[in-house]
Amino acid sequence: MRWLPNWTQRDRAEQHNIIMDIIARDRWVLDGSNPSTFDVRLPRTDVVIWMRLPRWICLTGIGRRVMRNYGRVRPDMADDCPEPLPNLEFLTYVWTFEKRHAPLFERNFDLYGPEVPIFQVKSRSEARRLLDLMRSAP
Repeated sequence: MRWLPNWTQRDRAEQHNIIMDIIARDRWVLDGSNPSTFDVRLPRTDVVIWMRLPRWICLTGIGRRVMRNYGRVRPDMADDCPEPLPNLEFLTYVWTFEKRHAPLFERNFDLYGPEVPIFQVKSRSEARRLLDLMRSAP
């Protein structure tokens, strides 16, 4: 939703309109952590699954993703967006997430979705168990 071909970032207003179209549906799932739309997403949310993995796991995952996909376009990306080496801004975001960004998320959860249950997944094994539970649900 964020990226257009050639790593061109979609206009924020257009991103917002896409999100508004999605959350107007009866059922939807969104992946992403942009707190700028929490005010419209959280009031329409039944549950938040917060992938709150330790930074070393995140950085290891980034490294593996780059090794697997460097120079190639992943299926979940826009055309002509080959996997790059991570830049310092992205790595800094991951490294400082808990201290700089998580408190903003928590404030937004409290402000816009105080009744929304938040499940925090803190390890790969917890993620696998959650997926197993979801697969076995009717």
